Amino acid sequence: MSSAAVAGEASPAGLTRAELAVGGMTCAACAARVEKKLGEIGGVAASLNFATGTAWVMAPPEVPLARLIEAVGRAGYQAGPTPCGSSIRAPAAT
Repeated sequence: MSSAAVAGEASPAGLTRAELAVGGMTCAACAARVEKKLGEIGGVAASLNFATGTAWVMAPPEVPLARLIEAVGRAGYQAGPTPCGSSIRAPAAT
Protein backbone atom coordinates (compact mmCIF):
# COMPACT_ATOMS: atom_id res chain seq x y z
CA MET A 1 0.00 0.00 0.00
CA SER A 2 1.32 3.45 -0.79
CA SER A 3 1.18 6.71 1.10
CA ALA A 4 -1.39 7.83 -1.47
CA ALA A 5 -3.98 5.59 0.19
CA VAL A 6 -7.01 7.60 1.20
CA ALA A 7 -9.00 6.73 4.31
CA GLY A 8 -12.50 5.58 3.56
CA GLU A 9 -11.94 4.11 0.10
CA ALA A 10 -12.96 0.52 -0.52
CA SER A 11 -10.35 -1.62 -2.19
CA PRO A 12 -11.15 -3.98 -5.07
CA ALA A 13 -10.96 -6.96 -2.69
CA GLY A 14 -13.69 -5.49 -0.47
CA LEU A 15 -11.25 -4.42 2.22
CA THR A 16 -11.66 -1.11 4.00
CA ARG A 17 -8.89 1.48 4.20
CA ALA A 18 -8.14 3.35 7.39
CA GLU A 19 -5.56 5.95 8.32
CA LEU A 20 -4.24 6.04 11.88
CA ALA A 21 -2.09 8.59 13.66
CA VAL A 22 0.61 6.67 15.54
CA GLY A 23 2.53 8.36 18.33
CA GLY A 24 5.94 7.51 19.72
CA MET A 25 7.66 6.08 16.64
CA THR A 26 11.20 7.40 16.22
CA CYS A 27 12.74 5.10 13.61
CA ALA A 28 12.09 2.58 10.85
CA ALA A 29 12.34 -0.29 13.36
CA CYS A 30 9.45 1.26 15.32
CA ALA A 31 7.33 1.37 12.17
CA ALA A 32 8.24 -2.23 11.36
CA ARG A 33 7.17 -3.32 14.87
CA VAL A 34 3.78 -1.65 14.48
CA GLU A 35 3.37 -3.04 10.97
CA LYS A 36 4.07 -6.55 12.27
CA LYS A 37 1.51 -6.26 15.10
CA LEU A 38 -1.17 -4.98 12.74
CA GLY A 39 -0.33 -7.75 10.28
CA GLU A 40 -0.99 -10.37 12.96
CA ILE A 41 -4.70 -9.55 12.67
CA GLY A 42 -6.23 -11.81 10.03
CA GLY A 43 -6.70 -10.06 6.69
CA VAL A 44 -5.00 -6.82 7.77
CA ALA A 45 -2.13 -5.20 5.87
CA ALA A 46 -0.44 -1.98 6.94
CA SER A 47 2.16 0.48 5.75
CA LEU A 48 3.69 3.03 8.11
CA ASN A 49 5.71 6.20 7.91
CA PHE A 50 7.49 6.95 11.19
CA ALA A 51 8.40 10.49 10.10
CA THR A 52 4.76 11.50 9.70
CA GLY A 53 3.44 9.12 12.36
CA THR A 54 0.90 7.71 9.95
CA ALA A 55 -0.31 4.15 9.36
CA TRP A 56 -2.32 3.24 6.27
CA VAL A 57 -4.28 0.10 6.99
CA MET A 58 -6.38 -2.21 4.84
CA ALA A 59 -8.69 -4.48 6.83
CA PRO A 60 -11.77 -6.61 6.38
CA PRO A 61 -14.97 -4.68 7.19
CA GLU A 62 -15.56 -6.82 10.29
CA VAL A 63 -12.32 -5.62 11.96
CA PRO A 64 -13.23 -2.74 14.29
CA LEU A 65 -11.07 0.35 14.66
CA ALA A 66 -10.56 -0.46 18.35
CA ARG A 67 -8.84 -3.73 17.43
CA LEU A 68 -6.36 -1.89 15.20
CA ILE A 69 -5.65 0.65 17.94
CA GLU A 70 -5.15 -2.16 20.49
CA ALA A 71 -2.63 -3.86 18.17
CA VAL A 72 -0.62 -0.64 17.95
CA GLY A 73 -0.75 -0.41 21.74
CA ARG A 74 0.60 -3.97 22.08
CA ALA A 75 3.56 -2.84 19.97
CA GLY A 76 4.21 -0.12 22.55
CA TYR A 77 2.80 2.95 20.77
CA GLN A 78 -0.33 5.10 20.84
CA ALA A 79 -2.80 5.34 17.96
CA GLY A 80 -6.05 6.97 16.97
CA PRO A 81 -7.92 7.92 13.82
CA THR A 82 -6.39 10.74 11.81
CA PRO A 83 -8.30 14.02 11.56
CA CYS A 84 -9.47 13.03 8.07
CA GLY A 85 -11.23 10.06 9.64
CA SER A 86 -11.51 6.40 8.91
CA SER A 87 -14.01 4.18 7.22
CA ILE A 88 -13.50 1.59 9.97
CA ARG A 89 -15.77 2.82 12.72
CA ALA A 90 -15.44 2.50 16.45
CA PRO A 91 -18.42 0.88 18.16
CA ALA A 92 -21.04 3.28 19.50
CA ALA A 93 -20.76 4.15 23.17
CA THR A 94 -23.38 2.54 25.36
